[in-house]
Amino acid sequence: MAAAAESVDDLFLRYGNSYRFLVTAAGMTASFVMVVSSTIVNVSIPDVMGAFGIGQDQAQLMATAFNVAMVTSQLLNAWVVAVFGQRYGFMGTLIMFAAGSFIGGFADEFGMIVFGRVLQGAAAGCIQPLIMVTIFQVFPEDKRGFAMGIYGMGLTLAVGLGPVLGGIAIELLDWRYIFLAPVPLVFLALGMGIVFMPSVRKPGGQAFDWMGYALINVALFCCMTALTDGQREGWVSNYTTGYAMIAVTAGAGFVLWQARGGETLIDVSLFRNRNFALCAMIAFTFGMGNFGTAYAVPVFGQLVQGQTALDAGNMMLPAAIVVFLALPFTGRMADVISPRAGILAGLALFALGTLPMASADANTPYFHLVLFSVIGRGGMCFTMPFIMNTALRTLKPEQLNTGGGTINFCRQLGGSLGLNAWVVFLEVRTHYHSDILATTQSADNASSRELITGVGRLLGEAGVPVSVHESGALHYLGQVVHAQANTIGFQDGFLVLAISFLFAMFPAWLLGGKRRDDR
Repeated sequence: MAAAAESVDDLFLRYGNSYRFLVTAAGMTASFVMVVSSTIVNVSIPDVMGAFGIGQDQAQLMATAFNVAMVTSQLLNAWVVAVFGQRYGFMGTLIMFAAGSFIGGFADEFGMIVFGRVLQGAAAGCIQPLIMVTIFQVFPEDKRGFAMGIYGMGLTLAVGLGPVLGGIAIELLDWRYIFLAPVPLVFLALGMGIVFMPSVRKPGGQAFDWMGYALINVALFCCMTALTDGQREGWVSNYTTGYAMIAVTAGAGFVLWQARGGETLIDVSLFRNRNFALCAMIAFTFGMGNFGTAYAVPVFGQLVQGQTALDAGNMMLPAAIVVFLALPFTGRMADVISPRAGILAGLALFALGTLPMASADANTPYFHLVLFSVIGRGGMCFTMPFIMNTALRTLKPEQLNTGGGTINFCRQLGGSLGLNAWVVFLEVRTHYHSDILATTQSADNASSRELITGVGRLLGEAGVPVSVHESGALHYLGQVVHAQANTIGFQDGFLVLAISFLFAMFPAWLLGGKRRDDR
């Protein structure tokens, strides 16, 4: 016999006022684990590249596959809750996440690791809106803002702790434990969810736009495949152009399908609202730069400066703490000062923190990199509250839920596609600079001759046979050339990220200087 459905009111009768904190603890435990997992892989990129003999253009799929799956699965949340209810939806996504963790932790092929990350990302995207709705239900109206603020601060801290925990796992154990370490907390959240999550579901379920969902998934998959494999297969090859054409066709089909009206994933009529459309543009561009810097800084530390995974992860922790402490204050400022001023200030901080990285190299002090990260990530304190507040302020009450989800979708979509494109750009520029530097290594290059002579002398002093002096010196010269090309490639990449923040200032300026905008 099936167990009786338990509503929020039923659970309040059983556990009293403490219920709201019990169910919030269950939800925040699940969210914390999944958000930590979104950034924990960033410090493992060099280890994975070495383990599977792949380039960064493929290794970054561990990050982008998670992000893209998270973006699309957010669109499934309302259907999952309606059909399965909060309790079984919560349990199902946690089980999916655990399955992805085990697949990633024990996979022998890189493709299976990417598949595991897709499962993790799909679970993360589906469960976060579910938890937010549950917290909204259990807190009274006058305390919902406080509860959502605490929830947001917890997620912000989780983003910063991900690389740190990943670094600890790699230093003490092995890179595979970045997948397995969160599993105990997943099962803890699962046990709490079975007890404390409400289980009422909507009779008959809810209609869902499966055609739109299929189109957006096909478009994103083909776009990512074309970007990831383009450098290896050739940018004008039949393989790359074929995937690109499918991506464009599916993307255009998705937009047209959403514009038809009826049951859709995104309400395109929202974009007729000028300020909402501008905020969506800012969110998309901001997402590109935001995801890019979160990925690029720790990877730069390891590949260019030779930092350990733990040092690279710790580099981002002070910035996360600053954001964690500042968000409550900047959130209040979003109701006081103009959206133009707030968003421009946030984007300017991001640009100021990213631009110095365009000249950073192996000799840049660690403290300087930490300082750049604090300045850049500090921009998030201003940008996100102002974008959401400005976008939703001009909507009708019945459009608020759809509008909030659409802005978040634009931000995540920009971040996922932007990160993928940025890593490809980095690879292309690194190869370009490597070829340029290689052409300068000739007998006429005094610096190269001096280096080869010096390395040969050191090899001789170490007792290495004379017959391998020249080949050893040339091999070392090749490593030096590659290291220099890699550094310059990263510098070009950071410059592009800074420009993306500056580009987002144009729609921000068009928002106007008034705090209240006419509808």
